[in-house]
Amino acid sequence: MKLRYKNIILVALLASAGLTACDTDFLNVTPPSEIPAEDVWKDGGLSEGFVTGIYAGLQQGGLGEQMLASLSDEAVFTHTGRNINTINEGSLSPSVTGWVDDTYGWGPMYTRIRATNIAIQNLATATFTNTTLKDRLRGEAYFLRAYYYQQLLRYYGAVPLIKKVYELNEDYTAPRNTYEECVTSIVNDLDSAAIFLEGKAPVTGRANRTAALALKARVLVYAASDLHDVPTAKSKSTVLADYDNPEFFGYLSGSRATRWTAALNAAKAALDASNGGYKLNLTAPVTADQGKANYVAISMGGGSADQNIDATAATELIFARYFTPALNEPARQTGLHNGPNGYHNWAGNTPIGNLVDDYEMRDGTKFSWDNPAHKAAPYTNRDPRFYATVLYDGADWKPRPSDVRDPANQIQTGAYDLLNDANGLVTRHGLDTRNSTVEDWNGSRSGYYMRKFIDPNPALYDNTDRQDIPWPVLRVTEVVFNYIEASIETGNDADALLWLNRIRFRAGMPALTVTGAALKEAYRQERRIEMVYEEQRYHDARRWMIAPTTLGEPMTYISVVGKFKTGQSMKEPYRYDPAVYNYTYTPVEETAHENRVWRDKMYFRPIHRDEMNRNSKLIQNPDYGI
Repeated sequence: MKLRYKNIILVALLASAGLTACDTDFLNVTPPSEIPAEDVWKDGGLSEGFVTGIYAGLQQGGLGEQMLASLSDEAVFTHTGRNINTINEGSLSPSVTGWVDDTYGWGPMYTRIRATNIAIQNLATATFTNTTLKDRLRGEAYFLRAYYYQQLLRYYGAVPLIKKVYELNEDYTAPRNTYEECVTSIVNDLDSAAIFLEGKAPVTGRANRTAALALKARVLVYAASDLHDVPTAKSKSTVLADYDNPEFFGYLSGSRATRWTAALNAAKAALDASNGGYKLNLTAPVTADQGKANYVAISMGGGSADQNIDATAATELIFARYFTPALNEPARQTGLHNGPNGYHNWAGNTPIGNLVDDYEMRDGTKFSWDNPAHKAAPYTNRDPRFYATVLYDGADWKPRPSDVRDPANQIQTGAYDLLNDANGLVTRHGLDTRNSTVEDWNGSRSGYYMRKFIDPNPALYDNTDRQDIPWPVLRVTEVVFNYIEASIETGNDADALLWLNRIRFRAGMPALTVTGAALKEAYRQERRIEMVYEEQRYHDARRWMIAPTTLGEPMTYISVVGKFKTGQSMKEPYRYDPAVYNYTYTPVEETAHENRVWRDKMYFRPIHRDEMNRNSKLIQNPDYGI
């Protein structure tokens, strides 16, 4: 039944219209698709249904067909006409905002915030008797209001804080609050959520106390970052320095050290409240194979039916968006959206060389194309998480669909020598290229494919079958990273290094021993790799103010060519074999599909012209005009 939250007015004056002789008892029956507003808060089940509806603001989490990774130096969106390049090329404006997902769009967020305001207002006086349920729902409503406001805050900067339920014919215009006021409001809501959710048994897919504490830690770490300390931000950006309302993007006063201490305390509280995460108690690195398996298990979140994947990795999740098979939700086709075209998939958000090159070697040293050994075999002996995240030329993958000939079941993104049936030498482009015989328009532009969040279960052979992988809105490792970052910024390198190495040990990577500035850089590198495709990098690069040299860098793709070694040959079908082929790997800078640039106005999204016209009290973000 679809709930329509509205006041139902039953008109009883039809008698004056000549219906006085009719049986009008039917007028006293509430339509089955509508429930009077006052009745919702008298019944625990109806109240829960109302709050459940507010979770719809999570949409598909980060598993939409277009992913935030493609607005960062993680990925490129393969297809054209999706308005992603509007953002990446810096041509967005108040009237041309490019692709805006409903998980952070101004209108969708305020729609959900209004619903939380209704719930918070009415649950305070609700008359149903189950006080445990009532408190849980109040906690969830406070959490959701905080979550949606932090979405607005990290994309747009400060926004109007609306905490009342507007009625008809009121003045709906409202000015932007300050950034500091927004942070304080969000933190207060999360503190309220934690109080109401204290002692309540967690319900899968719903907010819980640890989630409130974890989100608080995220908000406070962001608040302490370079972008939101006005003196620091102004020193790094003339656009921000020239903006007349810096209170909308950061703190004008107060101690930054105090803000970092608050972030540290919040992260420690969230970490103490968590279940410890997944294998974060190790004292030495696991093997490379186990590191890869651990990372695959984490990305599956307990959702894979593959018996070889450790389902207990679901303990890593604090708050997640789960998907329902009966609803045919798009996120359940992440494999179709992003897998190789040689499997009849769409290659949507493909990794770029800028990301691939940042994966360390297995021994912890940097990868470099200037190293002859690295250049000759770039996919050998890398960080185990690389193999759990990226599909590259020669990588083993699932069985091909029956209409695609490939007994080896390996990714083919290069061009290779082959002998045809007449023993003539030919060049064949791989099945997973844009010159493939299989849906070439869906081939990767970068020479790589996404593997993370795609179920490796071979039963889902072509990824058109739907998977059940949850989206990790908040997970324990993010809390750990926030604790590490705040520890570094408050001078506690030893504790930061302890936790950083625990994350690396789980991945099969060796311990770090660095301190000071080198530790800070190592932390940022580790966070980039561990949290890839999880909607972290886009925000991290901006709040650290490293976007000009990361998000704004030209993309690199990879060109792979396989030539026969002397005396060697292979007849079709092709398979990867370094005993037969000399493979060459050439990074290629690409600007034709997207000519990425960075302009400092991109630190914040513009407020759409329509919103500015509706609300005359709004002031636009830096460098977007009035």
